[in-house]
Amino acid sequence: MDTGPPAGEPICAAAARPPEPSGRQEKFWRNAMENLLAEVLLPFLGTSLGAGCVFFLRREMNPLVQRALTGFAAGVMVAASVWSLLLPAMEQAADMGRWAFLPAVIGFWLGILFLLVLDRTVPHLHQNSSRPEGPPTRLNRTGMLVLAVALHNIPEGMAVGVVLAGWMSGDSGITTAGTLALSLGIAIQNFPEGAVISMPLRAEGVGKGRAFLYGVLSGVVEPLAAVLTMLMAGLLLPALPYLLSFAAGAMIYVVVEELIPETSAGEHSNLGTLFFAAGFTVMLALDAALG
Repeated sequence: MDTGPPAGEPICAAAARPPEPSGRQEKFWRNAMENLLAEVLLPFLGTSLGAGCVFFLRREMNPLVQRALTGFAAGVMVAASVWSLLLPAMEQAADMGRWAFLPAVIGFWLGILFLLVLDRTVPHLHQNSSRPEGPPTRLNRTGMLVLAVALHNIPEGMAVGVVLAGWMSGDSGITTAGTLALSLGIAIQNFPEGAVISMPLRAEGVGKGRAFLYGVLSGVVEPLAAVLTMLMAGLLLPALPYLLSFAAGAMIYVVVEELIPETSAGEHSNLGTLFFAAGFTVMLALDAALG
């Protein structure tokens, strides 16, 4: 509480003093920057920990386990797209009345088309596939596998970045707990993704250290995409609903084009579907509890 000027000091002199910096404000911004750094790096940490499984698990990953992990990742991404991105995008456009859905629809389709262009222009190779996609390249199989995972880490990083930018704006309705829920959910689903890239590489004869490194490198694009999106959204705050739904569209493209087919490849099994539901439930619970 302000107790006024010191004893013996004229009120006019106290009024002339420049305001002292607020220690509380400095602490707030320091904590805010620490939170930003932690939540940007949290998904990358999930990928790195997953890639580290190559040091502890056996040489080859069971195809059913790989299918289950992929289904879990897909479920988390779909739930995050709806509750953490599309619904907030429409809420922020509520002043448009019955047209509040329009920014979400436009941004969603732009995200779909953006990933479609990347899919066509970046050489990559999906798991359990012998046919590369994209333009011809001299990259080896390992490099193209890493690029495939890096491609679908881009929209996840964008999602984290745009939600953090919304929180920083202060008037978007996005809470600190909501940003944590998204970062934590993506980190959880990145754990199996890191394992899915490092374990098959180890099975193909790549050394443990190199397999781990490739798994980590596949996730480096995520914090980079988060920071770039955060900066862009900070400059274009009125476009935040479009950017939120853009990230959602990019994530849904990855789920439908890559993850769901991988859960259904090979011998028929319902394991991928059950773990999709598990991942969806986990992200739903995180968003409801923390968002």
